[in-house]
Amino acid sequence: MFVLVTFLTGCSTWFSRDFHEPEIQLTNIELVYARLLEQEFLLEFRIDNPNEHSLPVRGMTYNLDINGFSLGRGQSNQWLTVPANGSARFELRAHTNLWRHLKNLVALLKNPDQPIRYSLDAELKTGLMFNKKVPVRRQGSFTPGEYLHNSY
Repeated sequence: MFVLVTFLTGCSTWFSRDFHEPEIQLTNIELVYARLLEQEFLLEFRIDNPNEHSLPVRGMTYNLDINGFSLGRGQSNQWLTVPANGSARFELRAHTNLWRHLKNLVALLKNPDQPIRYSLDAELKTGLMFNKKVPVRRQGSFTPGEYLHNSY
């Protein structure tokens, strides 16, 4: 009985007003391979948990746009636990076909020191028994010149 009460008390935190939604940031984009009709990128994210209890994450769906065109979309079923008042990192592989955006990409990479805008729309699946979906929308920028040397 004690275990059940303790478990339910912990779960109630996610349904109370004391729950603060986690922050998610795109921290790195790495080109894994590039072929004419398919590219693979490794996307690295950081989740920050501002709550007093650990946050079990059971997956994520996402859509990532770069300067207005889709870099990748998909889902991950990766499980991880973000510590209370802490952060955790995870990686996703994104497959895309940038052929139709080639002209725009070449123009962007001609000036590798110019920032490129990104937009991330995601939904974190949290919880163990009681699932809660946390919508996330982030915008930011990155400078390709900081990452290009890692691809060669």
